[in-house]
Amino acid sequence: MSLNRREWLKRGALAMGAAAVAPADLLAKAVSDANAENNKFLYNYSNSFDEYTPPRFPDLKTVKARLVWNENPHGPSKLAAEAFQKAVTEGNHYSWGALGALVKQIAEYEGVEPANVMMGPGSSDLLEKTAIVKFQHGGNVVSADPSYMSLVSVAKAAGGNWKAVKLTEDYQHDLKAMEAAIDKDTKLVYITNPNNPTATMTDTEDLKDFCKRVSKEVPVFIDEAYIELSPGGLSSSMAPLVAEGYDIFVARTFSKIHGMAGLRVGYMLGNKESLEEMNEITRGGMGLTGPSIEAASASMKDEAYLTDCKAKIEEARNFTTSYLEGRGMDYMPSSTNFVIFPIAMDGDEFLEKIYEKKVVVRAFKFWDQDWCRVSMGTMKEMKYFTEAIDEILV
Repeated sequence: MSLNRREWLKRGALAMGAAAVAPADLLAKAVSDANAENNKFLYNYSNSFDEYTPPRFPDLKTVKARLVWNENPHGPSKLAAEAFQKAVTEGNHYSWGALGALVKQIAEYEGVEPANVMMGPGSSDLLEKTAIVKFQHGGNVVSADPSYMSLVSVAKAAGGNWKAVKLTEDYQHDLKAMEAAIDKDTKLVYITNPNNPTATMTDTEDLKDFCKRVSKEVPVFIDEAYIELSPGGLSSSMAPLVAEGYDIFVARTFSKIHGMAGLRVGYMLGNKESLEEMNEITRGGMGLTGPSIEAASASMKDEAYLTDCKAKIEEARNFTTSYLEGRGMDYMPSSTNFVIFPIAMDGDEFLEKIYEKKVVVRAFKFWDQDWCRVSMGTMKEMKYFTEAIDEILV
């Protein structure tokens, strides 16, 4: 295994340059290339996917409402925090035993074998590593437009191409068009469900049929970072298809419902052969700390806390959408801990104004429209947000 990895690194250094073997470096290059003009990700159909950089972030320690990165404002749970603190005293030791125990716990939870689980410091890390492995020799990835760009950006930086398929009019993945876009060079189909930045869900049964059919031709990667927050929860997950032997990947994270974004834990499910291909090049579990592993294990057991978090996030979402409806403003139906809605002003100007109110959100531009994406915070934070909107969008 180590010889295979060493040989690959040598070949990778020659083929792509020594810096290109690290996911972070690949992503940095992708972002730099994509943002070469006016800091914009250029989309095939969306016109652009803007990282609005002119407004400078205020000091996040002094803001009234931090509603920018889809974090869980209520987490982590007390059980997770206590497990983390206790594990710090063992920080002088490697945590292979704890990692193995967490893998077994996840496997039992998901109804798969431990060989079907690969760990990583957050799910984005696993998306990027998959992109490196799959696209080091070219090929294309089929995915929605707009969607979460981590895997796509690294795939392009590694030497692959992106075949973008616009979402349907009701903001679902256009599964028929995506299937039609597959060709002999397609290495992966990537679907984010619920989607980011739109917060929308693709029909569960339609997606399941799609995965069963398409995975016989090409692997399908389902990014389920927000699935626990969706109305159907895990009943909408594609994870059972892994146990049934289909060639799909399913990524999950502890950054959202578990409230552990800063502790960096995620995992990916896949068939044994696909994960072995990944592990010959990169070991996902190497990036996890012992305290984070223990916190993740404890959080999985704290079902009451997770249920409470979901209820509080739903309350904040209902408050926000009711506010938007009251102002006569449209928004995309949300199945996550964020809401996106169109704004009648330039995104840069909007962010400047809302930052002045010490409220931080995201702004995007796609389909020739500027949008605000607001993460769900505490009810106090959401009231700060609505007050700011009242003052800005007069």
